[in-house]
Amino acid sequence: MFEKFLKRSNWTDIVISIVFVFLGILLVVKPNAAIATISTLLGILFIAIGILKLVEYYTSESKEDYLLTIALIAVVFGVIVMFCSEAILSLFRIILGLWIIATGIMDFQTTLIWKEVKSPYWTMTLIFSMLMIIAGMVLLINAEILYTTVGIITIIYSVLDLIDRIIFMKKIQNYSK
Repeated sequence: MFEKFLKRSNWTDIVISIVFVFLGILLVVKPNAAIATISTLLGILFIAIGILKLVEYYTSESKEDYLLTIALIAVVFGVIVMFCSEAILSLFRIILGLWIIATGIMDFQTTLIWKEVKSPYWTMTLIFSMLMIIAGMVLLINAEILYTTVGIITIIYSVLDLIDRIIFMKKIQNYSK
């Protein structure tokens, strides 16, 4: 029974990994279409959760107010995610870009201290801090780079997970023989 469960769950994991590979490719090739699709799916998911909680609220005997609150929040959040995804992603990109720039500036300050104490690492730290500041500025200017990077990371993760699942399934088959 345990072996059947493992085999079923591994096939499910393989399908999920393949879906994530396609999602990653879509993020790299057509990032705007991928973001629109993800936003729509997430919005529909939150709206469905809200509707289910609303049904649960009206069908339960105890009428717990938190179910109604969760239902309304989920529906409102779902609508916001569906129709304001670009604004949410732009805000996230701006915050992330500013964070990277601030970190680069702090590292630059550390570089100046290391130069004063005659550390051999100050030039390397200087280069890395400048690269971080530039990366933050690029992220603020170019939204596509964020989506492409996330897409590449998603593809790499999914392929590695797919390989891991196939190896695991092979070991389960050898174990069950």
